Amino acid sequence: MENKERLQDRLINWMRYSISLRMVVIGVLTLILLIPLTYIKDLINERQFRQESVVNEVNEKWGGQVIIYGPVLSLPYRFYTEVYKTDPESKETFMEREENTSVIFVFPEELSIDGVLSPHIKKRGIYNTVVYNGKTNIDGYFGMPDLESLDIKTEDIIWEKAKVIIQTSNLKGINNDIKINMNKRVYSFLPIYSQRKNSLDHYEDVIVNMHSLESAALKLKGPDDLKKLRYSLNLDLNGSKQIRFIPVGRITTVQMRSTWDSPSFIGSYLPYNEDKIQEEGFDAKWKVLNINRGFGQLYKSRIPDLSEYAFGVKLMLPVDQYQQSMRSAKYGYLVIALTFLVFFLIQTISKIHIHPFQYLMIGIALTLFYILLISISEHSNFFVSYMISGLSVLSLISLYSRSILKDKRFTAMIAASLLMLYAFIFVIIQLENYALIVGSIGLFFILALVMYASRKIDWDMSGRK
Repeated sequence: MENKERLQDRLINWMRYSISLRMVVIGVLTLILLIPLTYIKDLINERQFRQESVVNEVNEKWGGQVIIYGPVLSLPYRFYTEVYKTDPESKETFMEREENTSVIFVFPEELSIDGVLSPHIKKRGIYNTVVYNGKTNIDGYFGMPDLESLDIKTEDIIWEKAKVIIQTSNLKGINNDIKINMNKRVYSFLPIYSQRKNSLDHYEDVIVNMHSLESAALKLKGPDDLKKLRYSLNLDLNGSKQIRFIPVGRITTVQMRSTWDSPSFIGSYLPYNEDKIQEEGFDAKWKVLNINRGFGQLYKSRIPDLSEYAFGVKLMLPVDQYQQSMRSAKYGYLVIALTFLVFFLIQTISKIHIHPFQYLMIGIALTLFYILLISISEHSNFFVSYMISGLSVLSLISLYSRSILKDKRFTAMIAASLLMLYAFIFVIIQLENYALIVGSIGLFFILALVMYASRKIDWDMSGRK
């Protein structure tokens, strides 16, 4: 009986003081806490998806992203084909020449775009999105196309039926009656819904609905009218997120101005002026030459999909709270592991017993930080949310540690460790280009500190009682 009790005491002491068993228990608890961290990431994705849904709804009602393609000159022409026919009476076969019509599309020799974007913040509940009103002046001129390259004769062009076509991804946002001035004559545009086509937006990797606007017949008298056919038009439109242009001019120049201070210049071409971003907003200038493009000036039958050559500006909101919260949550494993490691070292050095349940409570408090961060950041900026969440969890764990460790020095050590850890994580998630190097250097020093703190631990004898 005495031997049995002694064996039970030794087993209890081994379970209580064994470093190996303690490390196994802490490892298992860390793995268990990965489950709520995974759910927290899912929660962040869900809230972000909800935000995108609301933002897209607001943008759709105001006016979506804008792609402007044109103006393009539409020239109908005659062409002839020879067909064999059979006389119904004589049954003789003969050849007949049939007249058909088609269209060639001529791009302008010069395209100049001058636009001003007036941004606004639209709110729906707790979510924000940036929209704009854009006033754009478009002018330039058309020249006589090289018809010989398409094997078309000048006399086959139906000059009086020539028209101008503009394509855009956003009809809903147009605020004015679009009219084009061609050599001092004004022509109105009408939408052609039957010719709407879907275009692959290579930048956003989505399908965009492109709508066509067609002018009345220009009633040109002949090729002389087309030698330098000047045009100008004004667009007043509402849009959201971004505005882009396709450089259909042999020489395309674009200037866009706005008071928005967080632009992103997107697409196949970037502005050439170095002072494009200023304190009061941006003033960007582009120039695209014919040699810079991968397409020509003439096309038969249909207007090609050239959206991959579009360029422009995107009005960006600062990095939203969900992106920063997700980046913070990715370091959750590190926070839990390092905090448990600090408690483990204190427990090993001081011989203070910490129950696995107490480790679990500390781990749950650490995961609660991310839920607090998400919920508070939806109503405040990320820095304030991070401060409130971090200080709340730090205070909670420090007070709990005080009741466990019964020593102010150890409690202060825990509080200092958490403070430095949360500060370190905050610095990392604010950095983009230097996050990797800062993170790796920080982890190196953390490892060095742990090695220094554990250098005098007797790993063999500490489990013996």
